[in-house]
Amino acid sequence: MRGALRLIFRLMLASTAAPLMLCVGLAQPGDQHHIAYLSAGLHTSEAKDFFKEAMHALGYAEEQLSIESRYAEGDSQRLAGLAAELVRASPEIIVTGSAAAAVAAKQATSSIPIVTIFTADPVGTGLAASLARPGGNLTGLSNIMEDIAGKELELLKTAAPNATRIVILTNPSNPAHPKELQGAREAAAALGAEIVPVEIRAPGEIDNAFAAIKGAGADALVVLADPLFTAEARPIADFAVKQKLPAMVAFREQVIAGGLMSYGPDLKDSYRRAAVYVDKILKGAKPADLPIEQPTKVELIINLKTAKALGLTVPQSLLARADEVIE
Repeated sequence: MRGALRLIFRLMLASTAAPLMLCVGLAQPGDQHHIAYLSAGLHTSEAKDFFKEAMHALGYAEEQLSIESRYAEGDSQRLAGLAAELVRASPEIIVTGSAAAAVAAKQATSSIPIVTIFTADPVGTGLAASLARPGGNLTGLSNIMEDIAGKELELLKTAAPNATRIVILTNPSNPAHPKELQGAREAAAALGAEIVPVEIRAPGEIDNAFAAIKGAGADALVVLADPLFTAEARPIADFAVKQKLPAMVAFREQVIAGGLMSYGPDLKDSYRRAAVYVDKILKGAKPADLPIEQPTKVELIINLKTAKALGLTVPQSLLARADEVIE
């Protein structure tokens, strides 16, 4: 009798152990996720922190996230090599913070999902088949900067109505800038202003760009959205104030650094929304089926301290439209 009971007990153990053994290879809530982050900006950028905060808010604990990052330090020409490094590390998802980074990641892999955050004109740059059905392995957020370049110029002219010769700081390595320049030229023609593009490809070229801006006899400055220009926000703002140039920049962070005003997407909000994409993909969604979204929140930020340093009186009508006024 005892022998029979032992046999039954062993059979019960075997039957309960088998399902446990089968479950070992399945993803559990506490599993660590390997995510890559590719940026054309500086290693000191807050962007990665914005993303991590957003992932924590979605319920991912710190120990669940392994984020491997590569930063081009403002030199977009390094992105291809950095993207290849990340692909060799076999992450579950690659998150990119600019159009140039998205292009580099897309060229490096056609299988690893890519979530892009600030990619202007993803269809025009060949990154997606359409916004509604991206196809391939990339999805995320468009930054719509190519659509608001004209609005930036209009707002700048409202703040500085006497500006007729406006320098636009552009990065030829940024695939979105040609369309943004086109929009700015069309707006300038309607406003009776002239556009003078000045190019910077890498951080070491900034002094030459400053010399070119001085030589252009500019009345105002527009700084297009680019990680290189965000990384150099302080020296660009200091230069603009010294030269008495009202400067329209892309993001709030650049206004805090001393730019006169910005009109563009909320960075933190965009990273929060990107985290939602990452969460969906980690849970099994395919990038090809996730529509690319456009920012829902565009902010006008004005720095009155900078306006005072420029000797500029910002019209009350413009201040009333601002989402934030820095005093």
